[in-house]
Amino acid sequence: MILVLGGTGEARDLARRLVAGAVEEGGSVVPRRRVVSSLAGRVSSPALPAGEVRIGGFGGVDGLAQWLRDNDVRAVIDATHPFARRITQNAFEACQQVGVPLLVLRRPGFEPRPGWTWVDSVAEAARSLPGERVFLTTGRQDLAEFAGCPQWFLARMVEPPEPPLPHRIEVLLARGPFTVDGELELMRSRAVDVLVTKDSGGPMTSAKLDAAEQLGIPVVVVRRPPLPPAEVVASVDDAVSWSGTAGV
Repeated sequence: MILVLGGTGEARDLARRLVAGAVEEGGSVVPRRRVVSSLAGRVSSPALPAGEVRIGGFGGVDGLAQWLRDNDVRAVIDATHPFARRITQNAFEACQQVGVPLLVLRRPGFEPRPGWTWVDSVAEAARSLPGERVFLTTGRQDLAEFAGCPQWFLARMVEPPEPPLPHRIEVLLARGPFTVDGELELMRSRAVDVLVTKDSGGPMTSAKLDAAEQLGIPVVVVRRPPLPPAEVVASVDDAVSWSGTAGV
């Protein structure tokens, strides 16, 4: 079995390709691997990957380690979001505990552009807003960091947020990918004068950066958290190749 820690487009692509891998046995084609994708369960209607799917947490490091033992997992590929820091750290510690190979699949971050301010945390972003009308795209779990800010916020996310929230806020529920034309229209219609985002990388979230650059809007970018000392690749192709060398 390969356990894929998922929730991203890369994770779905990886699961599809791992499930599609097959061998001939006795004249029939059978799956070469059992692939289980684990989703955190934070989105009510997630896009489901190929293969088996489990939803929900494992119960920390010890719970994940026990699950790996109980299910005879031969390899783990962490293809979660670049900011899923706790999940990645738990996976590293559990795999070390059990002796299971771990690979971290992380898409490349954004290429820096003129007019960007880099910060180390969402809290730091909230303290350094160079504008009064903020387009906030860091996700619903980080809204509390902006609750005490006097600025007006347009906050876009997939699921409705929970309080505390900024006092002046418009919540926009939407799922990407988005287009540059659509982002231009949105920013103009709300008179946005600063964009706050995370260095998530990938084409699904880059249109807002292009739109901000065209409009001359400053961008505050939250740096990615550091990774544990695991093996890391940047593409699904490399992750598929690794699964072969890992002996699964």
